[in-house]
Amino acid sequence: MRIDLHTHSTASDGTDTPAELVANAAAAGLDVVALTDHDTVGGHRQAVEALPEGLTLVTGAELSCRVDGVGLHLLAYLFDPADAELERARELVRDDRVPRAREMVRKLRALDVPITWEQVARIAGDGSVGRPHVAAALVELGVVPTVSDAFTPEWLGNGGRAYAEKHEFDPFEAVRLVKAAGGVAVFAHPGAVKRGAVVPESTIAALAEAGLDGLEVDHMDHDEPTRARLRGLARDLDLLTTGSSDYHGSRKTVELGACTTDPEIYGEITRRATGAFPVPGAGGAVRR
Repeated sequence: MRIDLHTHSTASDGTDTPAELVANAAAAGLDVVALTDHDTVGGHRQAVEALPEGLTLVTGAELSCRVDGVGLHLLAYLFDPADAELERARELVRDDRVPRAREMVRKLRALDVPITWEQVARIAGDGSVGRPHVAAALVELGVVPTVSDAFTPEWLGNGGRAYAEKHEFDPFEAVRLVKAAGGVAVFAHPGAVKRGAVVPESTIAALAEAGLDGLEVDHMDHDEPTRARLRGLARDLDLLTTGSSDYHGSRKTVELGACTTDPEIYGEITRRATGAFPVPGAGGAVRR
């Protein structure tokens, strides 16, 4: 089985619609794909309705968190999308995305970058606006060659010249909410140092004690020494280890299935989840 547990669609900052995403996942030879848009489940229904036979969809979201001034992302899988407490918390984060993006545009213009809010809004379309849309505008303007190059201290990286903070989850509260909604919580790309500061291992240990289920180890932003270190940490903390592409369509160069999750780990994730179940086949409603 080929299992990719971290992808994005136009419901947040990817370039594939949810329907295109599942079609492309099947074409890439995946057996299981997770749709984990930022702080939203808005793409799930379309993905389910377009799901090709032979591909299983794992519903989820990537939650924006911050602790001790450091940003981090939490992958939440198979939670109940109707859980009121988790939905209210996600809504607070989503509501702050537009003011934050506008502030980044303001800071960039103060740096003599000829970016406009209209340009960023056009790129975001109907998706939940975020830093990748601002980064894509910088690519359009020729300021940076790729979206990834915008996520540095020089531009939009954590603490960077044009970085702006937004309302984010406390990760310990996020883990609590995900687990209460029947979901499984995995720390996304915890060693991605090129994006900015990362949380120390002591914080990961505390999150594990609070109920964190796993670490995303195999990821394009982790070199081999980082993967080995994280795998050892996960072993010490009795955490699951996953692998994922973090696919964003044409917005990043990574391909679907670039990194994958072991089928036994996937099986354990599905065993732990009680809020929703993977959706197989060619369409149907998300079951809870």
